[in-house]
Amino acid sequence: MAQPKSTVVLAYSGGLDTSCILVWLKEQGYDVVTYLANIGQKEDFEAARKKALALGAKKVYIEDISKEFVEEFIWPAVQANALYEDRYLLGTALARPCIARKLVEIAQRESAQYVAHGATGKGNDQVRFELTCYALCPKIKVIAPWRLPEFYQRFPGRRELMDYAKKHGIPVPVTPQTPWSMDENLMHISYEAGILENPKHGSHRAEGVSCICSLIGNFTAG
Repeated sequence: MAQPKSTVVLAYSGGLDTSCILVWLKEQGYDVVTYLANIGQKEDFEAARKKALALGAKKVYIEDISKEFVEEFIWPAVQANALYEDRYLLGTALARPCIARKLVEIAQRESAQYVAHGATGKGNDQVRFELTCYALCPKIKVIAPWRLPEFYQRFPGRRELMDYAKKHGIPVPVTPQTPWSMDENLMHISYEAGILENPKHGSHRAEGVSCICSLIGNFTAG
């Protein structure tokens, strides 16, 4: 392994992509600090911390930012009746800037030159993460592995990532038969990958909606 180049703060979920990216960044010679945001997802955060450390993270930050997510992102969106095609709650679109804001704060706290994310090079999340980071810290440098030829040529699909995970002893919650990627927060849950990406089988992403009215009431009462 190369000598450390610099410190990078990785937006970490503990899923297949970011777990593999953590190890890959270490291979490239970076010291990796991981950041996992609690925005209402059902997750064993202590297990995620132990996993990140076991995979070589220099430090792990886990913060509960659900209150500010509701008050500063979800509630204004509800007030504006912000729905995609009159039915799709923008839980992911709203969560990414909230997470990226904290990512920049931690990068500044750790004197890190770089931040990284696991968003694909063909979707909206890369834009949400990066524009937020650049707006808050124009000098920050973003590492987006899925846009780097040396990464996406090595890992053209999730099967290759699973093989890499198996080789490096990275525990992941997916298999070739159940390759689903889930994004859950206080506002909604969405699923993608596998058969969901095939236009012949309807929408590429299915979502489930949580009841947010009571949550908003709890956070805004009084």
